[in-house]
Order: sequence, then structure tokens, then C-alpha cells
Amino acid sequence: MSPRNILKDQQMRKERIEHILNSALQTMAKRGIDSTNIKDIAKEAKLSVGNIYTYFTSKDEIFSEVLRRGQTMYGRTIAQIADMDIDPREKLFEISKGWLSNESNWAFTIMLQSIRTNHAVSTEIKQAATQRFTDNLEPLAEIFRQGQEAGGIIQGDTRQLAFYFVSLIQGLTLQLAPGYEIQVDIDPQKIVRLFMEPETVVSTAGLFEGNNDLSYINKKMFDR
Repeated sequence: MSPRNILKDQQMRKERIEHILNSALQTMAKRGIDSTNIKDIAKEAKLSVGNIYTYFTSKDEIFSEVLRRGQTMYGRTIAQIADMDIDPREKLFEISKGWLSNESNWAFTIMLQSIRTNHAVSTEIKQAATQRFTDNLEPLAEIFRQGQEAGGIIQGDTRQLAFYFVSLIQGLTLQLAPGYEIQVDIDPQKIVRLFMEPETVVSTAGLFEGNNDLSYINKKMFDR
């Protein structure tokens, strides 16, 4: 096989795997972990069951890979934003906006919470997902540290604040399931202001209206 054909074959394989993983995410979010099987994933992906088994050996392997890739990409995204030379409050705003505007994040959030609490899921998968979640708090905690040092962000344990921030956004994300949305506007600015020193909130007019277009980073925060 020529090098060109090898590259084409590798690209097709990569695209097929991505398609299967995306289909698995949507299926699990709709049906739940226990009720989802390989046949359901194949139906969502419009592929044969045999085709699915060409790339994955089991349902657990598929779900484990969806989680691993999504959590890894999320962690990299937060770390990249943490390194940017902009106001830390803007960083939190961009994270909130990016997370809540991603149409697939509600499904990923449901999957993450379900796998960590489902008795049918292996301990190994649960522990790996929990460890990645914990590790991903660090770059977010760094943003809170930056905000405390610069002024404007409330004092306190930065890892704890990062945990509160993530938990709040995840809770709101669960309200965005298509067809079942709660009819209340979610404002990323107001989310960030919950973590700001009260005396600085009134002086932030225009803070979140700058020219920092981070859409190229966060528009697909969980894309693999």
C-alpha cells in the first residue's frame, strides 16, 4: 500500500472511531448506561454491530474511551486558558461561556456522573474518571490563584473554589438536555460574579465585553 493510501486509511479509521464515540455518548445520555448496549450504539452510528467490534471490544471500552478523551481535552483547554495573558475573571467567563454553549456537554456531564455512581461500571473506570476530574481542578485552581493575587476574586482555598465552580456549571449543564431545557436564562457573567469580591463587582462594566475571542479554544471543549 502506498504511503498516501496508508494515510488515507488512517484518517478514515480515526473518523470512524470519532463517529462511534460520539454516537455512544448520545446513546448513553438518552438511554442510560445500563440500558445501552453495542446494538444501540451501532444503530445510533448507522453501522453494523460487527463494524463496531472492529474498533472496540466492549461497551465498557467505548465508554471508557469517551470519558478519557473528553476529560483529557477539557484539562488541556483549561490549562491553555490559564496560561493566557488576560484578566483571570475573563478566563472564568470564557470557560463558563464555552462550556455552556457546547451542545454536547450536557450528554458528557450525564455520562460522567452516571459512570462514577453506577454499580455496573468497573472500579477501574470509576477511579480513572474520578482521578482525571480531580487533576483537572488544578489548572482551574491556578486561575483562581491568579485572580486572588490580582484582586477581584474572593479569598479561600483555590482548589475548593475550583470545585465549586465546576460543580455549579455541571449542574446548570444538566438543565440543557434538548427538549427538556429549563426556561431560565443562564448568564456566564453572573456565574463569575458569584466568585468575585463584592466591592469589585460594580466596577467590572465592560470587563466581559473585550476583544478576547477564545472561541477557537473553547467552542468544542470536549471534542477529542
